Amino acid sequence: MKATVFTLNLGREYDTDVTDLTYPLMKQWAHKIGADFYEITERKFPEWPASYEKLQIYQLGQEMKNEWNIFIDCDALINPDLMDMTQHIPRDTVAHNGSDLATIRWKYDRFFMRDGRHIGSATWFCMASDWCIELFKPLDDMTPEQVADSIFPMNHELKTGMTSIRLVEDYVMSRNIAQYGLKFITFQEIYKKYGFEQGYFVCHAYAMAPEQKLETLKNALKGWGLM
Repeated sequence: MKATVFTLNLGREYDTDVTDLTYPLMKQWAHKIGADFYEITERKFPEWPASYEKLQIYQLGQEMKNEWNIFIDCDALINPDLMDMTQHIPRDTVAHNGSDLATIRWKYDRFFMRDGRHIGSATWFCMASDWCIELFKPLDDMTPEQVADSIFPMNHELKTGMTSIRLVEDYVMSRNIAQYGLKFITFQEIYKKYGFEQGYFVCHAYAMAPEQKLETLKNALKGWGLM
């Protein structure tokens, strides 16, 4: 199996106090499952928010000839006890840790309406095989202004100062799932199948102040017996 675990490392986008905690565990888990570890360090889509750079995986995954492409946000903790998810996800299926209800978050176009599954991508931890590389395909038919008009952050996100365009990659990957009819599953479904709670394997401190995020991550590490 040829697999790569990707993350973003775009300078000061995230505090090194956070990535000093998260990167070593990502690397440890990648080694466990026999995957390469690759940090995306260059901007290829400067017209979009930095988080959109994860869509470089569409090209990188094909150039690397990966069978599996796995993305983890650089502020997410992965417990190295996490199972090898490539052994639990069919190659014809894409996966995220969890999903949102798309009708809450997006303005629907014909792809969402035709698909009808209402999948709202949560792209901080996701994966797709070479069969389903379109999950990571960048937009080629919408402008940033059109995308921003199609995204509706939730109240708790707005309170942290989040703008609609900041959720662009979640919108794009949700739309790709709908447009290409990609089969979909969540890691949470797999955790539950084997009797595990989500917090046993992953921690993503989302939409909070940097100090609170760091404290949340450290508390997770203590709970896992890693600090």
